[in-house]
Amino acid sequence: MADATALTVQAHCDPDQLRVAIVHPFLVSRGGGEKVIDALAELFPRAEFFTLMLDRSTLSPQLIGRTIHTTFLDRGPLTWRYYQHLSPLYDAATARHDLSGFDLVISSGGPGSKTARVPAGIPHIHYCHSPVRYLWDQYETWLERLPRALRPAFALTARRQRQRDLAAVGRINTFVANSRYIAERIARYYGAQSTVVYPPVELSSAPVSTRPLDYFLTVGRLVPGKRIELLVEACNRLGCHLIVAGTGPELTKLRSLAGPTVEIMGRVSDEELTRLYTNARAFLFAADEDFGIATAEAQSYGLPAVAYAHGGSLEILSEGDEASPADGILFPEQTVDAVVGGIQRFEGMEHFFDRERIQARARRFGMDRFRTGIMEVVTNALNKTLAG
Repeated sequence: MADATALTVQAHCDPDQLRVAIVHPFLVSRGGGEKVIDALAELFPRAEFFTLMLDRSTLSPQLIGRTIHTTFLDRGPLTWRYYQHLSPLYDAATARHDLSGFDLVISSGGPGSKTARVPAGIPHIHYCHSPVRYLWDQYETWLERLPRALRPAFALTARRQRQRDLAAVGRINTFVANSRYIAERIARYYGAQSTVVYPPVELSSAPVSTRPLDYFLTVGRLVPGKRIELLVEACNRLGCHLIVAGTGPELTKLRSLAGPTVEIMGRVSDEELTRLYTNARAFLFAADEDFGIATAEAQSYGLPAVAYAHGGSLEILSEGDEASPADGILFPEQTVDAVVGGIQRFEGMEHFFDRERIQARARRFGMDRFRTGIMEVVTNALNKTLAG
């Protein structure tokens, strides 16, 4: 009997056979969260995907041809452009996802995914990139950005969303955090324990450049939280060549700030991004990031980083010492002066960085480790369900 039970559990946990519903807030751009979805798509070939909004032009090869369900919020480019302003409607839209008939539900991201209504008896795993920033630790920042006339409405809707966010915590069977930093925030805001599984990073195995070109690089969504304007203004001041790759609502603003030595390239192809990573002097990063996939990707090309000393960056980068730096320079504040100081420190010790060693350190964030970690979580969740 024990052997038969073991075989049943093993078959039930076969990723090729599992019917998995994967819930993600938006599929309208490409970022770290979408790379997690791509990895889950590869891991679970029978998975179906549920999202609030979908822009098929942004889909990765892993999602093309897959079954993707959307909601009443999916009304084309107009709503895609202003999706952040529709947050009071996210939970109502998510509640309409039909998640019956699946073996497992995996939600990823925050608003519009964690609050999914999962039928009884189906385990719900939530891969958390962060407790919803605009509801919790960045609430005051978001409030101050709004015109005064809109602040009372935002405060009211945010309070209701926090209540629904907390209510959803009790319906989740397993929390997975994308870093130790996020695990601490899950415990602080939700009172829940979590398993840390770092997100999958597409690691370069190509030889590192021995003669990098004279430019710094930053990559990511052009949104306020990334604080890319600090990098732009620092490089303006220093006259450093900076290339910014990525797109988002801050694109026009950043182009207006950019001086003659700063290039805001917008969206680039995968081939162009590889070229940019390969030939850069260093990677610049000013965000208080949950993890920081772009920083880890840059590390896999052997790039040292100049980064804000907070959040997930502290789990990727290590300064070492002046005579033997590990893989980066960490600056203490999100200010232009601090970024300038970090770049100047880097320039004073650039020749000490060992790019091959930096590339080797990136291997701890590879795709295989992500798959192994996720399958351990899935197996445990399914076993608990089978045990009753």
